[in-house]
Amino acid sequence: MASTHTGWVRGALLGCGLQSLACYTGLGGQADGDAGETSAGASAGSASASGAGSDGSSDDGVPPPEDAGQVGRTGLRRLTANEYDNTVRDLLQGDEAASALLLPYDKPTPFDNDYTNQIPSKALVEGADLLAADAADRLAEDPARRDLVVGCTPSGPGDEGCMASFITQFGRRALRRPLRDEELALFLHGENGDDGVLDYAVAEGDFYVGVDSFVRLILQDPEFLYRVELGQPVEGEPGVYKLDDFEVGTRLSYFVVGAGPTEALLDRAAAGALSTPADVRAAAQELLDDPRALDRVARFHALWLGYAQLSVSGELALAMVDESKALLQRIIFDDRIAWQNLFSFDETYVDDTLAAHYGLPLPGSDTPTWVPYGDSGRAGLLSHGTFLSVGAKFNDTSPVQRGKLIRTRLFCQDIPPPPPTVNVDVAPEGAVCKQERYAAHSAGGCAGCHEQMDPVGFGLENYDNVGRYREYELDNPDTPDDESQCQIEGQGELVGIGAFHGPAELGELALSAGLLNRCVAQQLYRYGVGRYELDEIDEAFIDHVIERVGAGDFEFRDLVLEYVASDAFGYRREQE
Repeated sequence: MASTHTGWVRGALLGCGLQSLACYTGLGGQADGDAGETSAGASAGSASASGAGSDGSSDDGVPPPEDAGQVGRTGLRRLTANEYDNTVRDLLQGDEAASALLLPYDKPTPFDNDYTNQIPSKALVEGADLLAADAADRLAEDPARRDLVVGCTPSGPGDEGCMASFITQFGRRALRRPLRDEELALFLHGENGDDGVLDYAVAEGDFYVGVDSFVRLILQDPEFLYRVELGQPVEGEPGVYKLDDFEVGTRLSYFVVGAGPTEALLDRAAAGALSTPADVRAAAQELLDDPRALDRVARFHALWLGYAQLSVSGELALAMVDESKALLQRIIFDDRIAWQNLFSFDETYVDDTLAAHYGLPLPGSDTPTWVPYGDSGRAGLLSHGTFLSVGAKFNDTSPVQRGKLIRTRLFCQDIPPPPPTVNVDVAPEGAVCKQERYAAHSAGGCAGCHEQMDPVGFGLENYDNVGRYREYELDNPDTPDDESQCQIEGQGELVGIGAFHGPAELGELALSAGLLNRCVAQQLYRYGVGRYELDEIDEAFIDHVIERVGAGDFEFRDLVLEYVASDAFGYRREQE
């Protein structure tokens, strides 16, 4: 029986992976032909909740929201490796975290949850199979944890009440919606009435064999691996659908904490308590108090600003990551002060090793603590080794790459790609010192773009690619001794705004010029909707959020709350 069910789910998953968005309806049990029979977890549950038919029609459309023109496009979104690990960890109350090794790699754009970049492949099917088997095996090897997950004590191999209770509660958490009676019966007794997980347990004389089989099945179910949103058609707005409460709860939970809804959030959905913006705001406020919210916020900033994968490793890298995460925690969660302080904060979280690395006064402890920057020229996140390690090239800092990172990621400005005749993997030749070598960019067709990037990068040149302060270029093979080393001026400029020297002045200049507020809202929207490319509808929504939080300083929490508490958050627009 187990192999039959596994093959059944694998077939559904492969079909969905290869058809991608074509499976959007089929996963809800509403597609033509056999697609609606692909898995027990996918049959009719979402359709029943949404009221939508196989052609996207409905007997009763719902009234449009006030801001229907701000409902963005969404597609079928697969769980990222990080979201998969978080979800399985919550479901099985363990420490499973191996998905990045087995699930397909999705190239960041810069976010790892861009559904337009999720490549369908057979690797997804095979990876999901291996991960489900590994998770089930780990659970079976830990009876105490398994008993917590099952939630009841069976009287014997054929205890249908206990098995039904387990499937009902575990299935609801895994599929993020209630199972229908037909689905429960199908899982218990199969299509033929005698080949379900309970029948398998009886045949093997072991109740937990059935538990193991169900865990393997549900962790491969397309509705577990994909975030399916159907909704109910909106009157007068073709292609716009209002999400049901379970779909809203799922969208909210993955956005705020990067994992599936808790029992409490699913209970809210079941009670119809996620139907209004006020309902969603209240739920979001609770989720923001969940410790997992810090991890999600830290991941968002790391992906956005490019330091999710550091060029350094070991204890130093871990200390740098902790430093940046601690700053986010203090500003956003502990002190609850304006997000803009992230770029001007005058203290940092270091131990003796990291303080010495930065050239700061030692706190006198191997345990990290808050240390003032003083007159070091550092302030905020732009001074951290995490951020300063981004944009290295040719085994050194790259003013071009740093400038591009700041312009495109931090300021959300567009920089066109270099001409096809330019080889960007060859370092500038000629003069010995970097400032002189890069002066070649100021001539010809390269000048327009490089004058936007290079001066920004040169303003950070006193900080090497692991965040250490320096006054001279290091390891320059053409400089025979210290006396002839190239001295770094460290003078930068935001063209049309002002000059700066170092990360503290760059942060101050960016804040005073108002370059960060709309960009963080724009990047958060991209992360939330799972799509990098924006259109006029998206821009209108971002403008609405910025208007709500205000033109000045604001808390990051308020930005999140205004996003999720908008009418548009509870709707989806079909892909064109």
